[in-house]
Amino acid sequence: MATGQLFSKTTQALFYNYKQLPIQRMLDFDFLCGRETPSVAGIINPGSEGFQKLFFGQEEIAIPVHSTIEAASAAHPTADVFINFASFRSAAASSMAALKQPTIRVVAIIAEGVPESDTKQLIGYARANNKVVIGPATVGGIQAGAFKIGDTAGTIDNIIQCKLYRPGSVGFVSKSGGMSNELYNTIGRVTDGIYEGIAIGGDVFPGSTLSDHVLRFNNIPQVKMVVVLGELGGRDEYSLVEALKQGKINKPVVAWVSGTCARLFKSEVQFGHAGAKSGGEMESAQAKNQALREAGAVVPTSYEAFESAIRETFEKLMEEGKITPVKEVTPPQIPEDLNTAIKSGKVRAPTHIISTISDDRGEEPTYAGVPMSSIVEQGLGVGDVISLLWFKRSLPRYCTRFIEICIMLCADHGPCVSGAHNTIVTARAGKDLVSSLVSGLLTIGPRFGGAIDDAARYFKDAYDKGLTPYEFVESMKKKGIRVPGIGHRIKRGDNRDKRVELLQDFARTNFPSVKYMEYAVEVETYTLSKANNLVLNVDGAIGSLFLDLLAGSGMFTKQEIDEVVGIGYLNGLFVLARSIGLIGHTFDQKRLKQPLYRHPWEDVLYTK
Repeated sequence: MATGQLFSKTTQALFYNYKQLPIQRMLDFDFLCGRETPSVAGIINPGSEGFQKLFFGQEEIAIPVHSTIEAASAAHPTADVFINFASFRSAAASSMAALKQPTIRVVAIIAEGVPESDTKQLIGYARANNKVVIGPATVGGIQAGAFKIGDTAGTIDNIIQCKLYRPGSVGFVSKSGGMSNELYNTIGRVTDGIYEGIAIGGDVFPGSTLSDHVLRFNNIPQVKMVVVLGELGGRDEYSLVEALKQGKINKPVVAWVSGTCARLFKSEVQFGHAGAKSGGEMESAQAKNQALREAGAVVPTSYEAFESAIRETFEKLMEEGKITPVKEVTPPQIPEDLNTAIKSGKVRAPTHIISTISDDRGEEPTYAGVPMSSIVEQGLGVGDVISLLWFKRSLPRYCTRFIEICIMLCADHGPCVSGAHNTIVTARAGKDLVSSLVSGLLTIGPRFGGAIDDAARYFKDAYDKGLTPYEFVESMKKKGIRVPGIGHRIKRGDNRDKRVELLQDFARTNFPSVKYMEYAVEVETYTLSKANNLVLNVDGAIGSLFLDLLAGSGMFTKQEIDEVVGIGYLNGLFVLARSIGLIGHTFDQKRLKQPLYRHPWEDVLYTK
């Protein structure tokens, strides 16, 4: 066990099992104390590497993350404190691994419930190698104005209240972490404050004892008096009694052992900590208090009198000139986190993204305000989800069914079209699903599958202006623009596209109005008089029918219809549908284990 001071203003730690809040509290304490370097040198997260962003005052810093204790110790040789936030299942193994690192001097084990046999092994190894274990079941420790472990002393407000941002003259040790916070406050009120405080933990076998730390305090010149808070159960306090009797401690010790109320109960009572259970008269709070009093410690008659005893001992040392009053300093203001400031109403900050279609902040995600469970329970389909996420409203069932039919009919058109061809070539090159899918999607445009919006736009403009099919087609010809949605490489007037017929039949049966579709059919009649392949294709059918859906449903204003067409909603249908087929082609090629594609020479015209 170390014989002097454990921490200083340059102490750095390795933090095991990343926890954002305790680390940030350590860094805020560093800033409060005026440290030049952060007290957390590195983080150990098994299986992870990289960096974690945190704040050191107003500056955002990146703390390295290591996957093993050995790697972290090698990377940060000056970090000699290991703060272990592992669960009780792995705390012992990781703590032993840390103790075996030559650079690690102090190990703090936060977890409760570490098996006692494992703790005994840690204690034996630490004592044999002159190392210190604080815990298990501890909140940690603190050296005022220099370094603190994890959540020790609680919030920044409490730390300032307790004057822990600068060193005082009192060494404090306790079994309880919660009571440590209480005593830091008490000591801060009636003395010049803490110099160092340790919570050894409430387990039956603590890694270091009350007397271990009191003896250390006795060797630290800045510590002028010692405050000890014990509890019933175990015999740890008796080692302190022996040290006092043997004259090993020459500084005033004010002590109290909690749990005197245990005698009021007829049967044995467990008081929170695993070790807070009296195993006989010697382990009672009364017996321990009496033994400490007889050994020379200042022991009050009750916990209520503890504060007065601490004050009187401190004032006596002041009168004797053994304590020089600490010069008070004003700690810097810790910058407040933006989220905290927003919640408290202190600041307002602009958002970076606006979303109106979904919300995942509640108990379950919602689509346009409709809970996901409701969508499933009502038996809604993909078309209904599209209506919510794309159009932000629940469209009638005939509308959502039409959307689903469009997706089914446009899902694939064989392996020879440009999108499928690109996807097949990419998949055969050994690329992943997303790369293969995207290579096919990138071909979608005005020449392949991307004419739905243009077809809708031109058909709507011509119909709304009252142009006859002749006037519309001829005006497009004069502009040098092909009529979108008209023309097919294979289909003819006497060999219509079955997909177009299915869409038209569905619309005539279910839509309130099909005026735009009928106009497109009239345009087709005129174009067929010019050439037999100038038929209404699936792009033109979907484009014109979607205009009828938007206008006939009565759920969209004219401005909204123009916006839907202008933004590219209708091409979105083709992109969504064709993604199904492109994914299928990717899986097909990989399932068939097809080799790298090379285009045949005979299919290329080589010319100068």
